[in-house]
Amino acid sequence: MSSSIKGLRVVGYYDCPGGGQVVVRNGVAFVGHVKPPNGTSLIDVRDPAKPKKLTELKVPEGTLSHKVRVENGIMLVNREVFPIGRIDPNFRGGLEVFDVSKPTEPRRIGEWPTRGMHRFTFDGRYVYGSPELDGYLGNVVSIIDFQRPDRPEEVGRWWMPGQWTAGGEKPTWEGTAHRCHHPMRVGNRLYVSYWHGGFVILNIEDMSKPKFVSGLDWSPPFPWPTHTALPVPFLLRGRRVMLVADEDVVRLAGPTSPAFLWLVDITDETRPIPFASFQVEEEDGTPKRDYTGLHQFCEEIRSTEIPIAWFARGLKVVDIANPHAPKEVASFMPPVPEGAERVQSNDVCFDEKGLIYLIDRTRGLHILERT
Repeated sequence: MSSSIKGLRVVGYYDCPGGGQVVVRNGVAFVGHVKPPNGTSLIDVRDPAKPKKLTELKVPEGTLSHKVRVENGIMLVNREVFPIGRIDPNFRGGLEVFDVSKPTEPRRIGEWPTRGMHRFTFDGRYVYGSPELDGYLGNVVSIIDFQRPDRPEEVGRWWMPGQWTAGGEKPTWEGTAHRCHHPMRVGNRLYVSYWHGGFVILNIEDMSKPKFVSGLDWSPPFPWPTHTALPVPFLLRGRRVMLVADEDVVRLAGPTSPAFLWLVDITDETRPIPFASFQVEEEDGTPKRDYTGLHQFCEEIRSTEIPIAWFARGLKVVDIANPHAPKEVASFMPPVPEGAERVQSNDVCFDEKGLIYLIDRTRGLHILERT
């Protein structure tokens, strides 16, 4: 299938194995890959029309390293069991820490070991992560201090009541349906996606004792797990609004249409109110296979235009200036990668210049410019 484009221009392309996450810092794109032995690629994008590989890190078979964060010359990558859900009592993962001040020669300087780590955010000092910890059912919220990158230290933890099985708690859900996907910090709050447990807002004024502020679980009746929750950093028509992405994967029972974007009013953060949503025009409501709908919006909100990786629908840029009526203003449907059945746009980010980077989970990194 050929590509299609509206309101965007392709600046460059880099052929690489499929990725789970892309971040760009100081002219270097860091891509975390979705299948071993590929771990993390560092790509020179100072000339975005001619990306060049700087180096890559490999991982052992049975290890997933698909997430990467970089701040102040420090790169953190995750380690969890592959494929996700595989039972291996001997597997140890967590986070690995690299000095990338010289990006052609990443230097491993430490680790934060645990059973595994899924998605996480990093502000240059603290990690807000979703580790698997002994004694807990499914991933929980952890705040880890990386002031000394070679000796990270956990400073705070929160879990949904029912997860601490070693403490006698009993879940009201099946398996690990309620588990932390990833926390995102804004001010003294963490906005935490909790998979089939919806989302929660935590007060971290005292990082050692995160406190529950509010939460909302709409799964069921809605069938998709919650992937990301992040407030818009400015008011929309006088209201505080949070964007919530449900991921179009691991649906509850029953044929369903693909996942979409939620807009939630958090002007009163103790009473979050979903009030609008956005679904792509291509959908007609009929059941679709997984990995068709929404995956992840850009986690850096710079304006009312939100770039979104929409799995089989490519890149969508959605304008939320009128939050009651979000609308698509630009789009890019990449060509189907070689060896794949369809497009699988997985993650999207900005660089310092405002260029947009879109990684496919099968193959390829596109660099685009809004026109």
